[in-house]
Amino acid sequence: MKALSGLGRARAEAGAGLDETLTDIAALHAVLTNVDVRDGLIATDPNAAPTRLVRAAALAWAEASFGELRNAETTENLTNLATLAYLRTRLSEVYRQATRLGVPAAETHALLVVTLDLSAVTGWARLMAMVLLADALREVFDGGESIALLGPSVAAVLAERDPGFGDRALSAGWLITERLAVDPQLKSTNRPIVRLERLPATQEEARTLLHSISRA
Repeated sequence: MKALSGLGRARAEAGAGLDETLTDIAALHAVLTNVDVRDGLIATDPNAAPTRLVRAAALAWAEASFGELRNAETTENLTNLATLAYLRTRLSEVYRQATRLGVPAAETHALLVVTLDLSAVTGWARLMAMVLLADALREVFDGGESIALLGPSVAAVLAERDPGFGDRALSAGWLITERLAVDPQLKSTNRPIVRLERLPATQEEARTLLHSISRA
C-alpha cells in the first residue's frame, strides 16, 4: 500500500487528475494480474482494481492535491512576483481554454524565461538583483501577463501571443541589464539570458517543464 500511496502522491504533484491517476492504477493492476500475456497487449478495466488499492492511491492523491492548495501562496514576499504554484494554476487555465478553443496552448500563449547568472554575486546583492529583475518585468509586461519567480535566479512570464510579444521580450532584456548596471555590486553581472519556451502539448508536460526550469 505504501507504493500505491507514493504513486498517488506523485501523480498529484505532477498535475495528473484523479481520473487519470485511477486509470494508471487500473493499468498497473492489469499488468500484475496478467503475467502470462506474451504479446504485450493487455486490456485495462478501470473497475477491476480492488477497492483497497483504489482507496490507498485516491487518498494519497487527495492529500497531495489539497495540501498543495493549502500551502500555496500567490506571491513571493521579496519580489512580489507570483509563485511557482500560482503559475501552475494559470497554466491549467490556459490549457483548459485551449481545449475549449480546439487549438494547442502553444498557439495562444508563450512562456518567456529570464535567468540571471549570479554566480559571482553574494549576500543581499543576489536578492536585490531579483528585485530589480522583477521591477523591470512588471514595467514591460504590464497588460495582465502572469510574472512568476521560479527559482533563486529565474523568473518567467506567461503571456498571450500577439504581434508585440517579441519586442517586449527584447525590451525586458535590455531594461534588466540597465537596472542591474545601476548597482555597483551588480555591474559585473552578465546580461540576462532571455529565452522563449514553447508550451508543450499537454498540461502535465507543462508542469514538468516548469519543474525543470525551477531547478536550473
